Amino acid sequence: MNVDNIKSQMRKGFLEYFILLILKKKPAYAPDIIAELKEAKLIIVEGTLYPLLTRLKNMQLLNYRWEESTQGPPRKYYEMTPKGEEFLVELEKAWEEIAGSLNKIKNKQ
Repeated sequence: MNVDNIKSQMRKGFLEYFILLILKKKPAYAPDIIAELKEAKLIIVEGTLYPLLTRLKNMQLLNYRWEESTQGPPRKYYEMTPKGEEFLVELEKAWEEIAGSLNKIKNKQ
C-alpha cells in the first residue's frame, strides 16, 4: 500500500474546504491562493486549482471580479458568496464530526 497515494487522496478530499477557508478571510487572486496552500505544505498546481475554482463558481459558492493590475493584464479575484459561506459552515461541521470520530477511535483504550 502506498502511503503517498493515500495522503494525496486525503488532501484532494479537503481541497475545496481549504480554498473556502482562504477565501473566507478576503477575496484572492489564484496565484495568492496557491501561495497560501504551499505555505501550509499543500502543494497544488494551477492545472488543479482553476478547474476547482470554476466548479465552485458553477455551484454558486464563489464569484469573481476583475481588477486592473499595474503589472500586466487585469486579475481575476475570487470571493465567497453567501451560499459559499453557508456551505463552509456545513463543511466545518462535517470536519468536526470526522475529527471527533477519529479522536474517539484513536483514544479508545
